[in-house]
Amino acid sequence: MGKKRVMVPATELDLTAVKYEPEKIQAPHLTGTSMKLFVKLIEAPLIGPMITTYLKNENRMVEMLKNTVIPEAPMFKPEFPPQEPESLVTAMEEDGKPEDRVELALQCLPYYDPAKTWITDSNGTFRYWKIRDYAYAYRSKLVTPSIVAERFIAAMEEFNNKKPPTPLLISYDPDDVRKQAADSTRRFEEGKPLSVLDGTFMAIKDDIDCYPHPSNGGTTWYHEVHEVKKDAVSVSRLRCCGVILVGKANMHEFGMGTTGNNPNHGTARNPHAPDRYTGGSSSGPAAIVASGLCSAALGTDGGGSIRIPSSLCGVVGLKTTYGRTDMTGSLCDAGTVEIIGPIASTVEDTLLVYAAILGSSPTGRFSLNPSPPCIPDLSSQEGRSSVESLRLGKYTEWFNDVFSTDISTKCEEILRLLSEKYGCQLKEIILPELHEMRTAHIVSIGSEALATLNPDFESGKGKYFSYDVRTNLSLFRSFTAADYVAAQCLRRRIMHYHMEAFKQVDIIVTPTTGMTAPPIPQSALKCGETDLQVSGNLMRFIVAGNLLGLPAISVPVGYDKQGLPIGIQLIGRPWAEATILRLAATIEGIFPDTKKKPVQFYDLLKGNN
Repeated sequence: MGKKRVMVPATELDLTAVKYEPEKIQAPHLTGTSMKLFVKLIEAPLIGPMITTYLKNENRMVEMLKNTVIPEAPMFKPEFPPQEPESLVTAMEEDGKPEDRVELALQCLPYYDPAKTWITDSNGTFRYWKIRDYAYAYRSKLVTPSIVAERFIAAMEEFNNKKPPTPLLISYDPDDVRKQAADSTRRFEEGKPLSVLDGTFMAIKDDIDCYPHPSNGGTTWYHEVHEVKKDAVSVSRLRCCGVILVGKANMHEFGMGTTGNNPNHGTARNPHAPDRYTGGSSSGPAAIVASGLCSAALGTDGGGSIRIPSSLCGVVGLKTTYGRTDMTGSLCDAGTVEIIGPIASTVEDTLLVYAAILGSSPTGRFSLNPSPPCIPDLSSQEGRSSVESLRLGKYTEWFNDVFSTDISTKCEEILRLLSEKYGCQLKEIILPELHEMRTAHIVSIGSEALATLNPDFESGKGKYFSYDVRTNLSLFRSFTAADYVAAQCLRRRIMHYHMEAFKQVDIIVTPTTGMTAPPIPQSALKCGETDLQVSGNLMRFIVAGNLLGLPAISVPVGYDKQGLPIGIQLIGRPWAEATILRLAATIEGIFPDTKKKPVQFYDLLKGNN
């Protein structure tokens, strides 16, 4: 008795009475033998349910889901109110050719001057080569895609021979890369490249179909139950633009982790500090971009899986609005929290790849009624400097809830520069029930993952899952139908709070992660690791993008005292990718620190490392 809790309707909540509560996750940190033992216990018939119930009680999940009356109706996938059109943008044709959209996006970029960009800066400062740098070099016959391919293949051989294994790609065919590069070289020789993306080297995360490579989702066996017969829609759109698809990038198994740890194939290492994680689950895509081996990559984001590794590796990661990109051909195409999106070294390259892959599925277009896709017009001074009208929302107590104050300090510096240099207006906001939001997200993504994987688990594949995936699945199995419905009721409440915030502001600004890249324990390499305190720090600011389907982007803004990258996150209104891309480009232009060359970096354009 006395456990029942009744929420007031979200529309009646007094925001002035809301108090921020720092997140405190109660769970053991396990690796090696202790993790193996824990998995045996949590999967045991009697003691397993007792463990999961205890952990859920300790983290208030039972209180939020079973003991609380939630007055809102469930929202089983994001539902967006009509949105005002964005200004100074160029509309994209969803049903048009990807290469035509890329050409239109190219016209929206600032003037490209090879004398200032392709030629190495005289002061020797580091920067990544952009897609337009490669295109200029190819057109000018300074290098060919085939030459770059040979440099790429040599770099892959070096990575594959590292001890312990640190593979960036887990499905890779050098001969196929050579063939694609030869085709691209021929098109440039004939003066007929398919688009500015022609000859661009890109990796595809292992949960997105890319024919003829298998899709294993970071496992060693999923290809046995999932046959790849053709490219995913997003991949086929890139192929139409002449992109050279180098293979399937490493990832945290089935996306069920935030570090990128993978005992099946080896754990990808952070190019800025090889003894640290890349972040996950799109670990391989972020690492391969950060190391200079690919201009861009495709990842998936169901719980920060694009933004977290992008932040930790010092690159740009875009999570689009739910439904903006077609998920057909991904391992999670039936979910309600996940999207396919680009990871790139610059905002400009992110924009070009986004233009190629955007376009809702026919089902999504019917059910979500998306606003027309747009990109910011950055070709004029007016377009580049039009951020002064933006109102930026900051929930200060949440913003400052970080493991290292280096993170909040760097992000604060960016906000100060935006205010002083561009006149952006900073407004304090309050976002209630953040604990409830995280709980609703884990129940939603966990239930969807279980629905996908349970048949294989029950048919005998369970023993091939990694230990941390088995731990997660044990927790997910403990969720009931009532828990799931309660989580969807919470989803509607949280959507209300965010839509109310967007009446006051245009963009919500947070750090991307609450910590920089965590170290890789030696004991975690063979058997994996579960550390929910680390996961909580990495996921602190990213959940709204997934549970509510909002667009969000991570942009690098500096380094902590250890030289590890820090990212700032911009969360936009539904369908407002153009607005967050515009502000991201502005932030990139006022980057306060000198960019640091990663410890593991390959200059494939000039062949200098």
